[in-house]
Amino acid sequence: MGQKNHNSTNTSSQPEGKAGRKRYGFAPGKKELGLNLAKRLGLDTPPNRLFITALTHPSYVFENPQFGRENNQRLEFLGDAILDFVIAEYLYLNYPDRPEGELTKMRAAVVNETTLAHKARDISLGQELLLGKGEQVSGGRERPSILADAWEAVIGAIYLQYGFQEARRVILEMLKPPIEEVAKGNYGDYKTMLQEKAQRQEIEVGYQILVEEGPDHNKSFTAGVFLQGNLMGKGIGRTKKEAEQHAAQQVLENWGKENDES
Repeated sequence: MGQKNHNSTNTSSQPEGKAGRKRYGFAPGKKELGLNLAKRLGLDTPPNRLFITALTHPSYVFENPQFGRENNQRLEFLGDAILDFVIAEYLYLNYPDRPEGELTKMRAAVVNETTLAHKARDISLGQELLLGKGEQVSGGRERPSILADAWEAVIGAIYLQYGFQEARRVILEMLKPPIEEVAKGNYGDYKTMLQEKAQRQEIEVGYQILVEEGPDHNKSFTAGVFLQGNLMGKGIGRTKKEAEQHAAQQVLENWGKENDES
């Protein structure tokens, strides 16, 4: 959650014209980022400046006060509330036989940092972010907490520009698959789920850490999962186990898509 942007320096005495664009917060070469993301999310109307704000991490604002930008923490606050409501409504309407306690457990299994970060990676959200140099160097584009927060901020931006129904559509299109898994009783142990599915088809499963980066206090791992010796999925996490879980989750989701198409 938010802190970080304590900088009172004001460089607003700029002339109009090109310098004026800086006051509105468009960093050079970054103006198109919101448009690219909106297209990937199926939004027809070009996005307004809220999308750029949703992609702006506090570290970028702190290091670049000359752009006069707002960071994404307020939009994250709004998006978090919308996300909770949409998932709660969906669970209530679609699982009428589940008691309140189980619905709460299901929502918690879906609306969490791990799942949101995974879905953010699905739309390459990390590559769109405006980060400070320190965050970029330390692997911020793949850090689960940054990705999850930015995903919630994007939901807030969609709600404000496109309305509740579009925000709801985007949320459910991305989160229905994990909801369906949770409804089956699968609360996140994707490695076990993959192992059981592979065993039924006599397929050998293996894992390997492909990349290890970052300082000791802030490591990031990329794991690969192999079926019959072939790399079938990758996952990133703050620990090796978390990375392997994400890799297994990716394979399971792709496996389900292949079965649906066949």
